[in-house]
Amino acid sequence: MKRPVEVAQLRLIAKVARMYYEGGVRQPQIAAELNMSQARVSRLLRQASDIGVVRTVVTLPPGVYTDLEEQVQQKYGLRDAVIVDTDGARGQVIPALGAATAQYLHATLTGGEVLGVSSWSATLLAAAEAMPTRATSPLARVVQIVGGHGSPSVQVQANKLIGDLAAVTGAQPVLLPAPGLVSSPALRRALVNDSVIGDVMKSWKELDLALVGIGSLEPSPLLRQSGNALTEAEQDQLRGAGAVGDVCLRFFDSDGMILDTPLDQRVVSITPEDLRQAPRRVGVAGGANKYRAIRAALRGGWVNVLITDLDTARGLAEDADSPLAAASPATP
Repeated sequence: MKRPVEVAQLRLIAKVARMYYEGGVRQPQIAAELNMSQARVSRLLRQASDIGVVRTVVTLPPGVYTDLEEQVQQKYGLRDAVIVDTDGARGQVIPALGAATAQYLHATLTGGEVLGVSSWSATLLAAAEAMPTRATSPLARVVQIVGGHGSPSVQVQANKLIGDLAAVTGAQPVLLPAPGLVSSPALRRALVNDSVIGDVMKSWKELDLALVGIGSLEPSPLLRQSGNALTEAEQDQLRGAGAVGDVCLRFFDSDGMILDTPLDQRVVSITPEDLRQAPRRVGVAGGANKYRAIRAALRGGWVNVLITDLDTARGLAEDADSPLAAASPATP
């Protein structure tokens, strides 16, 4: 049990602490002015911290929201969360999230990983464009995990995303030569039996991390132009089944549970089981129109790293109807 510090000693501790922390006086000068050794000054400063005379307070700089990131992370059982302040400007959400995603990947890729990427996301395209070129290769392969074929005028965007990420990381690009959504289950079965497509699908089980957009029921402009978007009738069917969003065209309800609908039998993309095998599943999405989809994706364990905007993160942290994702079938 520690002995109480005498008042005289407390006064000396406080005096040294104020000189050092408030006055900016260096330890050798304090020692000279108070006629004591520098070693004693150092001991007094340590003691000031031990007994609470000096307390360390971390002040977050503007634009940094690590406290809110921790709240969202803990509430939904995430591995990590990255929050970006887009100042409420709609036009700035995509480039801001793209830049944050590029920074996250640049900081966290260690080398030799296999990265799976969904193809129809303007935000992920922005991330690829913002990604700095690495002198050494942090990735082995960049693998497309949802079909990209569609309208020729837009198809180039899906190939560009995979190609750009492969180029800046020195990785081997692995493209999926199939549409994301086909006309019938029979056509899907025929495609997945193709040896080239089958080899790509096998690589989905080898992912170290996945980078995915989180879609709302309403198709994004890029997906709408691609020829892989849902018809109004298909949207109505999904809405009637309780769908609120998707990851890689796999639609789920407000709790993040996959919906077993006829549409799912026509999708050429990674399965929920293969996606959840990836240790890191990075979801990138923001904006008020994506809120319900993002919350559902967190609840269902579709992603375990979230990169989003400040308003969305505040909503997620304050949402009283958001149980911990650990209660869902997926484990981050």
